[in-house]
Amino acid sequence: MVVFADRAEGGRRLAERLEPFRGQDAVVLGLPRGGVPVAFEVATALGLPLDVIVVRKLGLPFQHELAIGAIGEGGFRVVDRDLVRRARVSPYDLDEVERREREELDNRVRRFRRGRDRVDLTGRIAVVVDDGVATGSTARVAAEVARHLGADRVVLAVPVAPDDTVRDLDCFDEVVALATPRPFIAVGNHYRDFSPTTDDEVVVLLDAAQRRRRGSPAHSNPGVDEEVAIPVDHRGRPVVVEGHLHLPKDPTGVVVFAHGSGSSRHSPRNRYVASVLFEAGLGTLLMDLLTPEEERVRANVFDIALLADRLVAATDWLRTRPETASVSLGLFGASTGAAAALAAAATPGADVAAVVSRGGRPDLAESVLQYVTAPTLLIVGSRDDVVLDLNRHALARLGGPCRLAVVEGATHLFEEPGTLSEAATLARDWFVRHLRVSDVQPSPSEGR
Repeated sequence: MVVFADRAEGGRRLAERLEPFRGQDAVVLGLPRGGVPVAFEVATALGLPLDVIVVRKLGLPFQHELAIGAIGEGGFRVVDRDLVRRARVSPYDLDEVERREREELDNRVRRFRRGRDRVDLTGRIAVVVDDGVATGSTARVAAEVARHLGADRVVLAVPVAPDDTVRDLDCFDEVVALATPRPFIAVGNHYRDFSPTTDDEVVVLLDAAQRRRRGSPAHSNPGVDEEVAIPVDHRGRPVVVEGHLHLPKDPTGVVVFAHGSGSSRHSPRNRYVASVLFEAGLGTLLMDLLTPEEERVRANVFDIALLADRLVAATDWLRTRPETASVSLGLFGASTGAAAALAAAATPGADVAAVVSRGGRPDLAESVLQYVTAPTLLIVGSRDDVVLDLNRHALARLGGPCRLAVVEGATHLFEEPGTLSEAATLARDWFVRHLRVSDVQPSPSEGR
């Protein structure tokens, strides 16, 4: 069975199959939300513009999961009149369903584009991208919407889809699917990390794609933006882990990211936070804490001491590069990665000026919390009850200045609209404050 690490890997592998579209008059259209991280990788690899194609199902008033039609941008509307008649849906009820769905569609368009104009599809190739296809119902509507908006040719590209569905998608001029398993159970079974994509992540990917196309100062800045190999030690044996280093010119600090279990350096949430930090003048190092071989041993994923050693090795490695030799360093950890970040910061002589934990598990590093003297911010969702209690307990045990920030309405993954953005802003402000003045002792008002 073909399995992708996450949506980003699915997108990069999909881009290899879509290489013939490079240089053509094509637009990559991600289906929100999960299709956008895949589409972003495709558009980036092929140098094509990226946009979203927003569709909404019209469900039966008394059985919402059964579609009687669909709507899309540009006034697109299709209704199964035969089903409407057989289900005895009145014109009034149909209009009410469409009104509600049109309102939600318009809200999503406003959230995702934030005033950006829709990319014109007239006479162009529309490459519709999703993270996978099950029944194909959403993809079919997207094909019709793309043609309605003027596309001359419509292509569907996905990492995974059932073989029989692919053969049945004759509404597309071409269908590209990397894997067509038999039997097919669910799209998520083909990803190690299939955590939900948030509205905030969609927005930041669209913004990044637009900056790339326009060559904005944030991306033309002569800093560093490259894949890197970081030498580390595994029980006396040298190994190499992969990372992505992104530095603005003259960074005010660099933040090393530690992802949670089941994730990777391509984690869309961490990439979103990293983009917010970068815009504030901070460099970021997104790294895999384990090699692919090490990840196969499940115990390694929860070996906090091992993961902390990798983070310490990364900070040592940053000191060997001329661009980062003298800047302040911070650690950002999510879930189990937060425990690794705290354990790394507690290491004697650790070169860590500040720590931020998002939805972290500080209990996994409880024995060393008292040795963490770097200013530490614990960010937790108000609806993440168990983890919130764990962080409240950790707050009293941390050895240095610390604060607990609770994001209202957020659950563990910060999926709710605006919650990941708020967490990223809190992290940005913490790092900007403490990495720029890391040699100054925090004031007593830092609090706990």
